[in-house]
Amino acid sequence: MSGTPTPLHATLRRAVDAGTAPGAVGLLAHGDGVEVVAVGDVDVEGSAPMRRDTLFRIASLTKPVTAALVMTLVDEGRLGLQEPVDAWLPELAKPRVLRAPDAELGDVVPAARAITVEDLLTSRAGWGFAPDFSLPGVVELFRVLPGGLHPGQMPPLDALLAALAEVPLLHQPGEGWLYNTCSDLQGALVQRVTGRSAADVMAERLFEPLGMTDTAFHVRPARQSRFTSMYAPTDGGLDLVDSPADGEWSTPPAFASGAGGLVSTVDDLLAFFRMLLAGGTAGDGRRVLTAESVRRMTTDHTTAAQRAAGGLFLQGQGWGYGGQVDRDRAEPWNVPGRYGWVGGSGTTAHLVPAAGTVAVLLTQVMLTGPSPMPPLLEEFWRTAAAGGTRR
Repeated sequence: MSGTPTPLHATLRRAVDAGTAPGAVGLLAHGDGVEVVAVGDVDVEGSAPMRRDTLFRIASLTKPVTAALVMTLVDEGRLGLQEPVDAWLPELAKPRVLRAPDAELGDVVPAARAITVEDLLTSRAGWGFAPDFSLPGVVELFRVLPGGLHPGQMPPLDALLAALAEVPLLHQPGEGWLYNTCSDLQGALVQRVTGRSAADVMAERLFEPLGMTDTAFHVRPARQSRFTSMYAPTDGGLDLVDSPADGEWSTPPAFASGAGGLVSTVDDLLAFFRMLLAGGTAGDGRRVLTAESVRRMTTDHTTAAQRAAGGLFLQGQGWGYGGQVDRDRAEPWNVPGRYGWVGGSGTTAHLVPAAGTVAVLLTQVMLTGPSPMPPLLEEFWRTAAAGGTRR
């Protein structure tokens, strides 16, 4: 890069020079203008430089993609938002509900109603992570669902649903917002409705029309050289959690985690978020989602009480289908209507409909928890909010 570094380049360069991350790839897009900056290396050994097409575990950035996949079935009339999921997920029919979120596992009452498709889309089915991870119901949920950052630990679909059926809900269906689990159940729903793996259906309905050629639930051998290692921050630096050589991502998982199982690149994610900005239309004009489905995905569906209870994750903002929807200008980067999310592997992506912008940042250093956000992510959001791209 010649001349004065752009604000994006300076932001990423500072973080890498400080040792916050071995490398990072950032993208800012406004209309046809796109700036992409790749800084640092794919691992701490410096075995290869970061590139625009470097592959990352995107973790919970999988959630908006999974929600969009469900909406393709809604658009076709194969699913109705208010339909109970019992017909496709009979294991989850007639669930038991804890008498209170902090109750012991045996203190349960029957569910007042069935779980609906929209309950899954809005993360209000009753299963999920509460701000207090020590609650008996949450501890049991962690035991059943280890999470998408370890795809080899996910059980096959039938076993997963059978195990989840034994975990009581923290809230009655529709009453409480809880994080994560509903996105895995969205993928399970797709698999049962179509009779095919969610990975294959996602590739056919989203990745192919959007040209997302590098996005998948595992990394094929030909792409391994572009795949990053993943680290956890410690007081002494960075500890290796997973590397391409470990092979955890080298084969398709038994269950494709709709909550956090994808690997992707900045350009593939740009294609997905641009489709949402365009009201559901791909770059070549193909219709992927209806405008109404995009509107529902990017509209806040939470109540004030649900936002307050989910404050550890939402920080006062709302939740649409698969992603956060900003309501208040709490920080410079919070713009009402801004939609997107973060990934526990150190990733983030958002669109701002009013400005027509997309911002994507991919790193390989895991978050230490839902809050606070790492300084690099906040500095990236601040840079994106300052506006503009420079080619």
